[in-house]
Amino acid sequence: MKRILAMCGNVNRRDLLKTAGLGAASLAAARLPGCNALPVKTPDKSADGVLYHEKYRPQFHFTPQKNWMNDPNGLVYYKGEYHLFFQHNPFAINWGNMTWGHAVSKDLMHWKQLPNAIEPDELGTIFSGSAVVDWNNTSGFQTGKENVLVAFYTSAGKHAPVPRPFTQSIAYSNDRGRTWVKYKDNPVIGHIRAENRDPKVIWHEPTQTWIMALYLDADDFMLLSSRDIRHWKPLQEIRLRGSDECPDFFELPVDGDASNTRWVFWGGDGRYMVGTFDGRRFTPETDAIQSKVGYFSAAQTWSDIPEADGRRIQIGWTKGDFPGMPFNQQFSIPCELSLRTFDEGIRLCRVPVREIEKLRVERYSIPPTKLELGRGVLSGISGELLEVRSEIDLGDTEEVVFVLRGTPVVYFAKEGALFCRDRKADVHPVNNRIRLHILVDRTCIEIFANEGRTSMFLSFPLDTNDTSVELFARWGRARVERLDIWKLKSIWT
Repeated sequence: MKRILAMCGNVNRRDLLKTAGLGAASLAAARLPGCNALPVKTPDKSADGVLYHEKYRPQFHFTPQKNWMNDPNGLVYYKGEYHLFFQHNPFAINWGNMTWGHAVSKDLMHWKQLPNAIEPDELGTIFSGSAVVDWNNTSGFQTGKENVLVAFYTSAGKHAPVPRPFTQSIAYSNDRGRTWVKYKDNPVIGHIRAENRDPKVIWHEPTQTWIMALYLDADDFMLLSSRDIRHWKPLQEIRLRGSDECPDFFELPVDGDASNTRWVFWGGDGRYMVGTFDGRRFTPETDAIQSKVGYFSAAQTWSDIPEADGRRIQIGWTKGDFPGMPFNQQFSIPCELSLRTFDEGIRLCRVPVREIEKLRVERYSIPPTKLELGRGVLSGISGELLEVRSEIDLGDTEEVVFVLRGTPVVYFAKEGALFCRDRKADVHPVNNRIRLHILVDRTCIEIFANEGRTSMFLSFPLDTNDTSVELFARWGRARVERLDIWKLKSIWT
């Protein structure tokens, strides 16, 4: 299964996970009336160490305490807490029994896992979706002083006790997300087409309406609207070529100018379109653009981050291998999104959130230094958990090479291409310089090039015996203009 996950490409994610992890009979054995949990024993810890400090436990990327996890769901901020829900199998290390797991954080780095939030019922298992704060109680669900949180999810009817089509349902919480009540008249949106799923809901202030982006089938999506959260009507169908599943829909300023904004329609594989939205119709101004390279899927952004903060923050599922661990799969570092103008047009950029600075414990800074063949500049520097920020003048070199814990990250100047393992990303120099921001954890390397214009996500177990760091040039000379390396501390300590 591990090899299959790493090679999934454009294959339908849930069909692939089903094939890799569970057969039809096991998938039917969800936690529903009359069904038993999967007979799979998961250890409380691996043989290598205590919980959260196991050999291949990421130390600053979120993982569940144990068992399977995939898509992030229901990302919402309320009263100082970032809520992170996720597709979760409470009973086994592989995909199945889809339930919403739940964790909270005050700083996007340190997470506390809470009891599972939304569990399967007679309508099906609980597939992906989103959450909002219903500040004006348009739903009528609020019962106390706390604003009501409303979650939107897919009832995966194929996995119900009596199979049925996929539909969309809601649940709500009046206690800051600690307990959830399913709406008595679920589903709120009946079956439309195929395995329609993954509702992402936002509030559109100018029209005072709720807007939902919903996946339909193939690369077709739909926008719907509602005044009260309970009743929905279609607005338009949207085709995001080459993409499927897990949409997101949000507005961002262009080049930081609040008077000049665009909307981003995002698909589960990282493709997106930039355009305008008037409350009824999204008008694309671009074709589908691929935003990332590597194992990064089903990303979603947080809703209801305070206006004073002003950030659009995203997290995604980075598929990988975790041999011998009590958990399976991890999430990316949370990233701040922006729209910037380049020669080819407006593009989405992604950089790690500033809160990562809380994890820095030791810094190495290299003064401006020549890079050349056979002469490394980082001898004596090592670390297991690392953050690297660099700016390099390419000079006349053909290659610039970082070696991070035994893994080469190579930039080929003539091709304008960045390579790591089996992945390649186009990275074009600016004034003959490149900037690389790299994060290294026990089971992943994340690379953000040229202020997030390009991003790469690679999830794999790194060599536990190699904590070395090196940088050099091949075939010519380059120059380090800036290089800072921080050792990072664990979020679980």
